[in-house]
Amino acid sequence: MATSTGRDALRVQAQRDIPHDDVRYARDKVAAAMRFAGKPVLHARVRLSRLGDPALARPALVQANVDVDGRLVRAQVARASMREAVDEAHDRLRDQLQRAAGNWEAIRGGRPRAGPHEWRHGSIPTHRPPHFPREPETRQVVRHKVFSLSRMTLDEAAFDMDMLDYDFHLFTEDGSGVDSVLYRTDGLMPFRLVQARPRPDRVHFGATPVTVSAAPAPVLDTDQAARRLEVTGWPFVFFRDAGTGHACVIYHRYDGHYGVITQAADEPAPSGQ
Repeated sequence: MATSTGRDALRVQAQRDIPHDDVRYARDKVAAAMRFAGKPVLHARVRLSRLGDPALARPALVQANVDVDGRLVRAQVARASMREAVDEAHDRLRDQLQRAAGNWEAIRGGRPRAGPHEWRHGSIPTHRPPHFPREPETRQVVRHKVFSLSRMTLDEAAFDMDMLDYDFHLFTEDGSGVDSVLYRTDGLMPFRLVQARPRPDRVHFGATPVTVSAAPAPVLDTDQAARRLEVTGWPFVFFRDAGTGHACVIYHRYDGHYGVITQAADEPAPSGQ
């Protein structure tokens, strides 16, 4: 059922070369999707940008974040035109908000809400656009995020991935107490779990089909992790920082540079790590 849209809380940011008509179109479409939120929308932000490489098939990028009563729903879409990207972002937000309206409390099981700096408020999209084909020697870490890791079950992590449009999720697995990454696969089992130090016998399995890797996260510094990212061609590398021992992920940003997510330095490692 539709509720208050919170339109006054909607902000649209756009690069200077984005036509005003596209900005207005994005505002109207996201506001329309927000009507499907089951609870009040506290804040919504939309960012419109265009990737600079004319050879890219999908240069138009839309990033939308909607705070529904303290919980984040997110979509990121790249398409050939801005209108196409906005339409797809609208459809994803609408579907996510409809699912979220009936499922949050059932999935959470009454758990307290996340704090303002927990990883579930990060930003890695499920359908990440191809990253800009920047020469490897010019790539840099341009975004370094530090978060306290949320402790949750596999079902909760998978649900957050759906709502936040992630293709992986860094968190502390509830049963084992081990810092872990859940990510999507193309196999028969749609999710796979990798852990800093695997404890598969203690993982709390639920309804989500998950396989567990027996390999621990490697101990690397950021430069070594970046080189592994390039050599393997993977979308991300999960590792333990050689200096602190904390869980980290390095990933390809859409602009061709790297992003790094790091566990808060003052946060003690969970038992067994």
